Amino acid sequence: MAIFGKNYDYFLGYALGGGGAKGFAHLGTLKVLDKCGLKPDVIAGTSAGAMAGVFYADGFHPDEIAELFRKRELKEFVELTLPKSGFLKNTGLHSFLKKNLRARRFEDLQIPFYAVATDWNRASTVTFSHGDDLVDAVVASCSVPIIFYPQYIQGIPYVDGGLLKNLPVSVIRKKCKYVIGVNVSVIMPPADKYTIRTMLERTFNLMSNSNTLLDKSYCDILIETKGIEKYSMFNLHNLETIMEAGQHYAAIRMSEKESWQIVRKCHRHYELTEKIRRNIQRLKQGKVLTSPKEIPEI
Repeated sequence: MAIFGKNYDYFLGYALGGGGAKGFAHLGTLKVLDKCGLKPDVIAGTSAGAMAGVFYADGFHPDEIAELFRKRELKEFVELTLPKSGFLKNTGLHSFLKKNLRARRFEDLQIPFYAVATDWNRASTVTFSHGDDLVDAVVASCSVPIIFYPQYIQGIPYVDGGLLKNLPVSVIRKKCKYVIGVNVSVIMPPADKYTIRTMLERTFNLMSNSNTLLDKSYCDILIETKGIEKYSMFNLHNLETIMEAGQHYAAIRMSEKESWQIVRKCHRHYELTEKIRRNIQRLKQGKVLTSPKEIPEI
């Protein structure tokens, strides 16, 4: 709204980064942001961030999202296939999203949402935010190349957004007055044993980390979850530990003076927005604003 300064599309945005199973840290972070009284106007998500982000945008509480993944195995989300363009198909993940998401289209979500993927043919970052391709877009954002088959949308192959844009701050930066970025993909140590899986995982981890540097600098608040480096991006058994780590480091970051200044500005924004809404409603009902206190400061 122009009365708040520059004509931004949104006041507060969340940018949730990729990281495989380490993305469970997003759920702990979202719980802390909820307790701070923050309400995002838009969410951008890459890979695991797209998974957490789409459910949150669909009105799920972080604990409800966690419950969907408890006691689940990776094999429930994938299908082993002959390795042509990938070892695994994301058929189970597609079914999981279709079954559990309430929204069927981007427009059905409670919060505007951008899913970030990589156009394999053009080697470029692509965002999806409108239309019927909600489930396909999230699956594309999570499709780690070589491990998973590309996700085709309207005949175009897409792979994991983390390949080029693992922390999607720039996707919404110009649209938002404030952006909180959440990075869960810290550099992992080398595995004790070298296998195709561990080599691919570390390769993708190093590559995705290298493309987050600029986006980190764009954040008004950057939350990074530490202590989860050792966990595999494909192991779903450490949900509670990773979620608690996300909550812990988010609480530390949000308790800092600079972070709380932004929180207070967000609260002020909510108060002004609500005051304007009430006044508009009164005007529609034919009532006249007579008190200076009823007119919000501009």
